[in-house]
Amino acid sequence: MTEDQAVRYRVSGGVATLTMDQPHNRNALTPALLGGLADGLAAALANDAVGAIELTHTGPAFCAGADLSGTPKPKQRRKELGLADVLEDIQDAPKPVVARIAGHCVGGGIGLAAACDISIAGSEAKFAFTEVRVGVAPAIISVVCLPKIRRADALELFLSGERISAARAAEVGLINRAVPAADLDAEVAAVVARLLAGGPSALAAAKRLVYTIPGMDREAAFTRATEVSQALFASAEAAEGMAAFREERLPSWAPPPTA
Repeated sequence: MTEDQAVRYRVSGGVATLTMDQPHNRNALTPALLGGLADGLAAALANDAVGAIELTHTGPAFCAGADLSGTPKPKQRRKELGLADVLEDIQDAPKPVVARIAGHCVGGGIGLAAACDISIAGSEAKFAFTEVRVGVAPAIISVVCLPKIRRADALELFLSGERISAARAAEVGLINRAVPAADLDAEVAAVVARLLAGGPSALAAAKRLVYTIPGMDREAAFTRATEVSQALFASAEAAEGMAAFREERLPSWAPPPTA
């Protein structure tokens, strides 16, 4: 499988869908898959018609984590990307990224789920930090997972390698929620529709606040928040949004309602 086939890219209705498509190895984090994710994210960010990004998969696993097959890596045409690069790309993206998890999610796959802004899983999906069971640790993904979960849960899950349900993953904060498998597509579609109703600049600013404000001291946080607020209130996007509200119509960026 070539690099551009490892992740399928499609745009429809303002949504760019990145589908991890290596079911033969449970969507392990091969160079091809990581490169495909990076390319897909870049394409989605460069497309003004895209308001939100969905990350999904084929096969029974969302992502099996590191590629432990021992298969020699193909010669790279460019500097090889790492998992950290892709996790940063997801969190730095000014457009919201939603994960649709319809299969098992382990190791580095949990990093992908945790890095996404909103992650929804089918109730049959299982999650596990399996690294310690093969003699390593969930080091890189700890950067995106630890801010979401309390220390007691992190210690238990990191140290035990225990496989947990999607409901438990939601309970500890790794994902937003678990829903019955039959409802997964409808739930993800509803989440994405709500995101597309937001102004693009406002969405980017709101996302950045979540990732930056908690790490600042209070004075710096208020200074930064005031700057963001003033810039947004003075923007053309806010003028359009407020006019649409007064006129009881959809703002220019919102997709028309479906029949």
